Amino acid sequence: MTKTLSFGVMHLITAFSVTYALTGSVTVAGAVTFIEPLANTVLHYFFDKYWDHPRARAFRARWGGGHRQPQPAG
Repeated sequence: MTKTLSFGVMHLITAFSVTYALTGSVTVAGAVTFIEPLANTVLHYFFDKYWDHPRARAFRARWGGGHRQPQPAG
């Protein structure tokens, strides 16, 4: 858990630093630093939910990405 928290803090510092370097605005950098992880969290929820959808599985099987899940016998 310590490693995860450390990575999270590093991510926030990096996001703030890069955004501040690009914009010169503490306000914009602060907003991006906290909005971006929130947006990623919401998007990840939908990404994860769609990952096992039959169309997503078919796409991965066709293009060779992802691991194939064993199909039930029957």
